[in-house]
Amino acid sequence: MTDRFARRTNWKLTTNAYTRALEEYRESGSELLDLTASNPTTIGLQYDNDKLLAALAKPEALVYEPTPKGLLSARKAIAGYYAERGVQISADQLILTTSTSEAYSFVFRLLCDPGDTILVPMPSYPLFDFLADIQDAKLMPYELVYDHGWQLDFPSLEQGLSAHNELGKCKAVLVVHPNNPTGSLCKPNEMAELADFCSRNHLAIIADEVFLDYSLNEAAKPSFAHVAHSSRPGFGREGGNEPLTFTLSGLSKISGLPQMKVAWIVTSGPDELRAEALNRLEVIADTYLSMNAPIQWAIPAMLQERHSMQQQLMTRIRANLAELDRQLAAQKLCTRLEVEGGWYVVLCVPVTASDEETSIALLQSTGVLVQPGHFYDFASDGYLVVSLITPAEIFATGIKRLLRFIV
Repeated sequence: MTDRFARRTNWKLTTNAYTRALEEYRESGSELLDLTASNPTTIGLQYDNDKLLAALAKPEALVYEPTPKGLLSARKAIAGYYAERGVQISADQLILTTSTSEAYSFVFRLLCDPGDTILVPMPSYPLFDFLADIQDAKLMPYELVYDHGWQLDFPSLEQGLSAHNELGKCKAVLVVHPNNPTGSLCKPNEMAELADFCSRNHLAIIADEVFLDYSLNEAAKPSFAHVAHSSRPGFGREGGNEPLTFTLSGLSKISGLPQMKVAWIVTSGPDELRAEALNRLEVIADTYLSMNAPIQWAIPAMLQERHSMQQQLMTRIRANLAELDRQLAAQKLCTRLEVEGGWYVVLCVPVTASDEETSIALLQSTGVLVQPGHFYDFASDGYLVVSLITPAEIFATGIKRLLRFIV
């Protein structure tokens, strides 16, 4: 039977113990305090409904205008978003996609022949395994290390490069900025060193910046879309060390609109490489033409919605983080790791069982749902992940129960 299907889709699809426990708990009808909230449309935020719905009803959407890169008006609006961040890009550098997952698939397909390797951070988001499998690419992890804050481990990058799959070549380094779930940002010196590493080894940078607007430090939000402009001596266009870079983002996080399916790729780097990459990406995009007209015409209005959404979300993130720190200060067994941005925070708990077993026991005993660290490939047990966009009352009560359980 299995030989009827492609080997790339031969995933282990059996339900894990954590999911089974959650399904059983929900079926019981007991109160659930969900500290894993990731959907901004279901956590009590206030959207400008009339403005968003009106933007989706533009009469221009009734005309079919197949544009592989995406409508120029939409790309100009996104370029304007970057300009407000101090990053100057042109609309021609942009390719619109229906999600960052589709953006990844375009870039993986652009760069990788079957068996080629991409270096990916650990810990990080588990979706990359599936995206790589579907595109016949291989992943090689490199480490993020924690020492009074998270840092890129460049020796680990060197080791990953030398140990890549013998069947293919290493083509890119993937960086999530800020990382999910660690909330760690790449510092300017790390960005410069990474760019130099990639340039020396003929690697591209794939930078996922979906959470970048949710930095807890307003001054610390440099974008890889302008990675060539660095203060490092000899770095950039004149120094010849600018790598080919693909910066991914979208409205799922920027404007709290995951259901609208709007994302993009910003392609930057040396002129000749950038032009060739964009030409090839345009063919890939033209093959699918996945963006629909009403959404594209509505992108300027949806981008404007970000100002209200980000204010609401940052207010909640800061309040929940302050509440977490208040409760943590009253005990000694549980701590948290430093977080610089994003929607999540990592708790450090005593290791009395695996993270999955601890999460299941917490759910069954207290009704509190968290994510075990091993979902994100933490190297050891003792880590639980919670969402900072959880409604405040649920968050405070859930953390209180969690700490009582741990103690």
